[in-house]
Amino acid sequence: MQDLYGLPITCDNDAIRQGIDDFVHGFISFQPKAANVLKAAKADPGNGLANAYAAILYMLLEAPIARKLAQPFLDNAKKAKVVTPREAASIKAASLFVAGDIVKLIAHCEATVTAYPRDMVMLKLGQYHTFNIGDFPAMLRIAQKAQAGAADIAYAHGMLAFGFEECHLLGEAETAARHALTLDPSEPWAHHALAHVYLTRGQVQEGTTFLESVAHYWSDLNSFMHSHNWWHLALFYISAGRHDDLLAAYDTHVWGLSKDYSQDQVGAVSLLARMEFAGVDVGDRWQDVADHVAKRGADTTSPFLSLQYLYALGRTQKAEAEALLNAFETRAEDTTRHDHQTWADVAIWAAHGIAAHAAGDYDDTIRFLGKALPRLAECGGSHAQRDLFEQIHLDALVRAGRTSQAQQVLEMRRTFDPDGVPLNAMLADVYDASGLPEQAKAARARIPAAIHSDA
Repeated sequence: MQDLYGLPITCDNDAIRQGIDDFVHGFISFQPKAANVLKAAKADPGNGLANAYAAILYMLLEAPIARKLAQPFLDNAKKAKVVTPREAASIKAASLFVAGDIVKLIAHCEATVTAYPRDMVMLKLGQYHTFNIGDFPAMLRIAQKAQAGAADIAYAHGMLAFGFEECHLLGEAETAARHALTLDPSEPWAHHALAHVYLTRGQVQEGTTFLESVAHYWSDLNSFMHSHNWWHLALFYISAGRHDDLLAAYDTHVWGLSKDYSQDQVGAVSLLARMEFAGVDVGDRWQDVADHVAKRGADTTSPFLSLQYLYALGRTQKAEAEALLNAFETRAEDTTRHDHQTWADVAIWAAHGIAAHAAGDYDDTIRFLGKALPRLAECGGSHAQRDLFEQIHLDALVRAGRTSQAQQVLEMRRTFDPDGVPLNAMLADVYDASGLPEQAKAARARIPAAIHSDA
């Protein structure tokens, strides 16, 4: 048999093949049907590819229990008696993922895509891991390896677009994303790449109009892609001062879809924090998010995720914050992991900065986050996502009365958010405090009259 992209698979059962296809397409299109591979793997423990994909699926939970759930499927995959060379490569990828050997896994994914450019699972997995360590040129390189053989696959172009965007190649990113949409207008990762392009260029109205025009495609996607693309739209609402739309987007599309999932949790944390920095009253919304985050315990699966868990716990003064901060210390001392330097040199300082912010110690927030920010990409996350930590640092500058530094940061931010309502409101206050009334007046003039009247 062959999978949906014409790659040979060792299978003689239509139901098992469908489970494999559901994972392949579900994984790259962010559809819940990816989980159907679990049923297929359980039905045929001897199918190496189905069981390898099941193991990979569980590892994508981004939680400490993931390895325990993945291991039985990996064991089955390794016992498969007949596999193609490409299937053997998928089994090896699952094995490296479960073992936590991410450096070798990334190299293996790239080699597999080079040999089999239509293997969208290995392309997506390779990009996932290069993204998580902040190696954006590698994200782009692995996507380019697939282009010659996957020119007809919209998702390959969507992944290429995001690789370009994270390398700050915005024109190339837009071209690739728009080409993906000519092949499939519903391709959510291409929507996502364009959201990044619009955000980075400061095209708030254009970005809002575009995302609102394609939002109907996201309703049946998995919780991450549904909530994350709405998260991007919400960033435009923040800039435009559209608070009612912002709160509605949070309540309907960002929080509540899958409250126990890592990405949904950090999306909510990040958006709530940005809303508060923009002067929005979020009511009691923090409590539910923090309650679910607290259930994770001292989860250090990913520094990028854990830093946002820590913010939620600190913001709500939960006792679990101290345990998580201690877990950061332990991870920073663990020299056996591939990401040791990231935890020891970057994540630990960011964590202490976040803890200081929660305690109202803004001088320490500035000091500790200042050490981490230049290398924060190593912790993972996109430029847009990591901006949360820049905003925490900025909030500390303002609260600490460091108007000179705050003015520098705010004017630099105005290069990509020129008419941002909260940004210009902060600038006006900073200029007033700096004894520069003309500049304060100019900043306020950039805030639409309708916003002033609403206020």
